Amino acid sequence: MSRGPLLAAMAAVCGVLGLWEALAAVERARVGEAVERVLSPLRRARREGALPSVPERRRLALVAAGSLLAAGWILAGPAGGLALALAGPWVALGVVRARRRRYLSELEREAPLVARALADALAGGHSIRGAVGEAARGLGGAAGTELAGAGEALALGEATEVVLDRLRHRAPCAAYETIVAAMLLQREAGGDLSSLLRDLAENLEEALRLEGDARTATAQARFTGLVVAGLPLGAAGLAELASPGYLGDLVRAPLSAWLLGCAIGFQLMAMGLINRLARVE
Repeated sequence: MSRGPLLAAMAAVCGVLGLWEALAAVERARVGEAVERVLSPLRRARREGALPSVPERRRLALVAAGSLLAAGWILAGPAGGLALALAGPWVALGVVRARRRRYLSELEREAPLVARALADALAGGHSIRGAVGEAARGLGGAAGTELAGAGEALALGEATEVVLDRLRHRAPCAAYETIVAAMLLQREAGGDLSSLLRDLAENLEEALRLEGDARTATAQARFTGLVVAGLPLGAAGLAELASPGYLGDLVRAPLSAWLLGCAIGFQLMAMGLINRLARVE
């Protein structure tokens, strides 16, 4: 047997394998791009505090509904899957809002660092416009992101009042309103803004310490709320493991489904009341 047919056959096999691998790589890239497009609003909500656009909300709602439908179908049958799928849009929106709240909470905790960094930049001879960009270089996290955006806008020539007002709206807490008000007042009336910002930083740090003490005092109430919320879910999981299909039968029966709905409603009400009592204002 000559080597020509054998080499041709080997070349054909390698070509087919290479084509298959190329198609698989393209498919993986497409899947990766799709996943990135769907999950990018969650990442931006945490890193930039940005809310998703309407198309992004729709994609998140569809993905959440599909995931919950599959999970509910496996655990409790078609009825349970449909019930969970209906909650998909609210779950997706709740996750986005929770991640944005974490961003805003981080921004509020870093307010003393912002005031101190601005004071140092002003004491070093920078104007207010230059101090914003200079302070951003020494900060990270949410505060660094916001100050960097404000510094870029000022470098591009936007008015100081417009940029500071936008910063105040993107950081909706009293600390940043005070910082912005002090900076704008100094532009109009003059004064030692650096010293004022240092005093403000000390007061904000003291307020954060007091808030931490208050959260420590209410930690037991918050833990109780988590336990109260978790016990029914744990009991339902154990019941389903002990008797597969139990939750599906429970949902299909009209009376038990109605009682289950009432129980879930009371559970959510209790969680809301516990959260309200333990909230630190």
